[in-house]
Amino acid sequence: MRALPLNVAPPRRAEFPDAGIGWGWEPAALLAVAVLLVCFGLVNLYSASWVLAQRDQLPDYFYVVRQVEGAAAGIVILVVCSRIPYFWWRALSWPFLAAVWLLLLLLLLPGTTQMAPEVNGARRWLTLGVTFQPSELAKLAVVVATAALADRKRARFSQFSRGLLPLAVVWLAIAWPIALEPNFSTAALVVALGAVVAFAAGVRVRHFVALAAALAPLALVSLAGGYRLQRILAFLNPTADPSGAGYQVRQSLIAVGSGGVAGVGFGEGRQKFGFLPEPHNDFLFAMIGEEWGFVGITLTIGLYLALILVGFRVARRAPDGFGELLAVGLVSLIATSAVLHMAVVLGLAPPTGLPLPLMSYGRSNLIVSLMAIGMLMSVGHAARVGKETRG
Repeated sequence: MRALPLNVAPPRRAEFPDAGIGWGWEPAALLAVAVLLVCFGLVNLYSASWVLAQRDQLPDYFYVVRQVEGAAAGIVILVVCSRIPYFWWRALSWPFLAAVWLLLLLLLLPGTTQMAPEVNGARRWLTLGVTFQPSELAKLAVVVATAALADRKRARFSQFSRGLLPLAVVWLAIAWPIALEPNFSTAALVVALGAVVAFAAGVRVRHFVALAAALAPLALVSLAGGYRLQRILAFLNPTADPSGAGYQVRQSLIAVGSGGVAGVGFGEGRQKFGFLPEPHNDFLFAMIGEEWGFVGITLTIGLYLALILVGFRVARRAPDGFGELLAVGLVSLIATSAVLHMAVVLGLAPPTGLPLPLMSYGRSNLIVSLMAIGMLMSVGHAARVGKETRG
């Protein structure tokens, strides 16, 4: 074998360079994708909300400016969380969960209507210097607490009473006050996020089946009357009540269908002129489909897929079990909401009122989503440092 010349470096495997926050390409990629989603969301938010703002005699840019304020605060929180060692959240999990539970209770107490007023028949917003939705924090708190508890209970997952049952008690304790706001879709999402983390930790499928059977009567009672049942019936048969319960999905499909391949053009959408309810929030994806067409839909889905794939790569390379479960939960927090939002817009699920994370109007959801990205970046940073230490 011929020896290499002394002045030629031996070949080595190509590696991604360190880049920005987190010292590795995964955290930098998460940050880049998150910023792209936020920026694209702001562009579409302006187009979707200026008509609504004018109707309320507000400046055209009113909702965008408020969202920019939330994005600025969220980016600061993201940077802070990316620098906090992720394993600190294990010790903070129970205080965090207890604080969120107390905030949720404040929404239900009769003497707190001044700080938690009723809006559109629900008490979901709390004003303590700033106005925010505690249910958004509840998603994050459940992910952190479930990751900490599930990692500690892995050896007990063979028993339902010592494995899944304690986790389910935690989920229901948080979901119960959220359902009473009422906000049944977010309450169900909280339980689903906890279940995803528990499944990743190794809880047996038959235990989930037993839990679902036990909770089925409660779910049926909650869905048996009122607007929830009407939405489900409209989903099963959209033509039965096209001007009532099926109106939202019908107008959403019209918006997406009229977009074609390249869309009708930015700012040229028609559904925002009073036809499609909540075009800047619950149905923002429909506005993207109308104005940007299949190209915009593909771009949006591609950005979320990139975020999910990099997030699960971070989970796979996490230094320990808690980091792995935390990363899985954080990715699922964003992925589940995005998939459900898109499914509702496309008529594949009953209307749930869930925003498109990082894009829809809503500062509480935006800040919590960016906080989750920052925590995920912290796990990615720890994995990189561990690799350098081992290497």
